[in-house]
Order: sequence, then C-alpha cells, then structure tokens
Amino acid sequence: MNDQITQQQVNQAAWAACDTFRGAVDPAQYKDYILVMLFLKYISDLWNDHVANYRAQYGNDDVRIRRRLERERFILPEGCSFYDLYEQRNEANIGELINMALEKIEDTNRAKLEGVFRNIDFNSESNLGRVKDRNRRLKNMLEDFAKPALDLSPSRVNEDLALCLRCRQEGRRILYARSRLAAVGQAGRARVRQHHLRPGLRFRFSADPRRRSGRL
Repeated sequence: MNDQITQQQVNQAAWAACDTFRGAVDPAQYKDYILVMLFLKYISDLWNDHVANYRAQYGNDDVRIRRRLERERFILPEGCSFYDLYEQRNEANIGELINMALEKIEDTNRAKLEGVFRNIDFNSESNLGRVKDRNRRLKNMLEDFAKPALDLSPSRVNEDLALCLRCRQEGRRILYARSRLAAVGQAGRARVRQHHLRPGLRFRFSADPRRRSGRL
C-alpha cells in the first residue's frame, strides 16, 4: 500500500482548515495564515522524523544527535514546533505564543527565513477578531493541521511535494504570493492561478472561496 501523501490531499486538508476563517476573514489574509501553518507543520514533521532516526542511530549520545540536528535544512528551536503549539492550543494567549515561536524560528534560520513571518500576526484583532473568536479560530486551525491527513513525514512526502512545501529554495519566501493575493482579495474578482516556486514547479491557489476546485 502506497501511503505517500499527494498534492491533492494536502490541498483538500488545507481547504478544510480554511473553513475556520471563511466568512469572517478576508481570503487574501487567511491564506497567509494557512501557508505559514502548513510550512510549520512540514518542518516539524521533518524534524521529528530526523530526531527519531538519529536517536535510533546514536542512542543516548545527545552530543552527536545535537550536532546532526544543527546541520538540518531548518532548525527548530526548543518549544517552537507545531506540536508544541498544538499542546498549547487552549491557552488564552495562543496567538501571541504562535507569534513568539515563529519569531524564534526565523531568528534561528535567518539566512533562509529572514523576513518571512514578520508581517503575519496571529494575534491580530483586526484580522482574526476579538480574543474569544480569535482563540477559537486558532485552536480549530491547529486541530485541523494535527489530523492524520496532514502527516507530512518524509516517508509520506515525495520530492516534488517537498519542494512545494519548502517553497523556492530553502523556504526563502513562503509568503511570496501575499501581495498578489491581497490585490485579488481587495478587488473581489480574478483568481490567482499559479505562483512560481522554482523553475518548472508551481503551487496553485484559488482566491475565490466559492470555488472548491481542490486547489488552495
């Protein structure tokens, strides 16, 4: 049985997560949050998989394990993974906690992620509503991304999909579509069909929440 996750499955799961925001948050804005959380889930699953492999290889030799982890494509600071945030999903300041985790990840991976998360505020009242509504939306989003359908472990992700999730050479601009999606959302018309990730590889989006095309 082939347990690899497909692009379509990722899109469908991400669409389901979008339901948390539809009708309350502008499509041009909620896609920013979904993309960031998708990226965080991917690097968290990748990190956990590699930690388990190194633990099996080196046993309790924490020094060797740490040295190997320091050479990972993306380094996850302690307490900043998707799963750390998921465990805190009921906290009253969950938006602030997400912001703090993303800031640490960006600072730790400055050469690859500098500036990537700075304009995305998970604690924004103007974008996500008052505290009670905001916390509910963020909790629902974390629970959606924790479902088995979005298990992005390396054994389930082929290289083409991994390239999409890393988003253009080392994840340098996971929010590359932000300005174009914002323009489409404000105009309330045309759809952004394709955005470049790297030559020959594209990730499809739909800025119209009425079109359930299977593309995020």
